[in-house]
Amino acid sequence: MSKRKIWLEIGIVFSLSLGASAVYSIISLIASLTSKAGLSGTTQNLNPSLARQEWLDFSYQFLGVAFGLAPIALALYLLSSDSSSPFNKIGLRFIRFGQSVNRGLLLALIIGVPGLGLYVLARALGWSAKLVPSQFDGYWWVIPMLLFAALRAALLEEVLVIGYLFDRLQLLGFGSKTVLVGSALLRGTYHLYQGFGGFIGNTVMGLVFGLAYQRWGKVMPLVIAHFALDAVAFVGFAQLSKFIHLP
Repeated sequence: MSKRKIWLEIGIVFSLSLGASAVYSIISLIASLTSKAGLSGTTQNLNPSLARQEWLDFSYQFLGVAFGLAPIALALYLLSSDSSSPFNKIGLRFIRFGQSVNRGLLLALIIGVPGLGLYVLARALGWSAKLVPSQFDGYWWVIPMLLFAALRAALLEEVLVIGYLFDRLQLLGFGSKTVLVGSALLRGTYHLYQGFGGFIGNTVMGLVFGLAYQRWGKVMPLVIAHFALDAVAFVGFAQLSKFIHLP
């Protein structure tokens, strides 16, 4: 495949997914910074309610997450263009799953605790918007839906930004450090809607996850770590906020 086609392919994949999210995040940050409330007075709902009627909210939530899996399928399909298994290529396999779980939970701990501290600090300094994990509540399907959303986010980001992008940038001839930093900066950019704290925290997360992938050659531990982080953020903090005030 020529370099021109690889660049075109990357552009198409990310314009349908996280590249578009990065553009919207930049615009969202500018809107927050220029609003009367300022960045610190802005609230970002990570999982907002989409309709007043329960059945309609459920339908929109489920379809939004389900169709959000399409870019993952596209990336895996493109990775299989050389007739090799994309799951083997990026290490998205259940082989030695226990080891992947242990590594994933360790990564989640390494990222999660400092990440929470960074969010609190960023809120105190006015560098971050207020994050609301979930805006819809009271239905039996809320927690399963939030877990489904967490799984979608974990697969989308780790398959595309680590597995797929690392492979394609290496085909273009970029060195391992350039690939690592470029991927991490992209991860930080599509989280800019959260503010500068979100950008810094997710860029660091991208560096740690990228180094782990370069060392292990497997994206599965990263998916597990990301799922654990989002599951705690979406479900745990949403339940905790009922009892204590979160900044």
